[in-house]
Amino acid sequence: MKERIKKITKILDDKKAVDIESFDTKKSDYFTDAVVIATTMGEKHGFALLNELKSQLKPEEEFLAIEESDDWTVIDLGDILIHLMSPEYRAKYRLEQFLEKYGKKTN
Repeated sequence: MKERIKKITKILDDKKAVDIESFDTKKSDYFTDAVVIATTMGEKHGFALLNELKSQLKPEEEFLAIEESDDWTVIDLGDILIHLMSPEYRAKYRLEQFLEKYGKKTN
């Protein structure tokens, strides 16, 4: 799991996502084992990050579902959720504060 998270965060970092955080939620009752959150620099940047993740993670990772909007994209890999959020949505929803209740920050 650590190597998978490391690969995801490296892809996001290489493509200029900011404030990348990951959480280990495996030992909690949260519905996934890990969550990665990253801030995008806008709608097109979020779209580019999603495409880069798809191209670099497939076929090793199975993308079960993708929910997209201009401000927030959620990628479901089954045991890992990836949130790509605009700065405004990241500030508004503060997912990292919510996730601290379910697991420890891993980076």
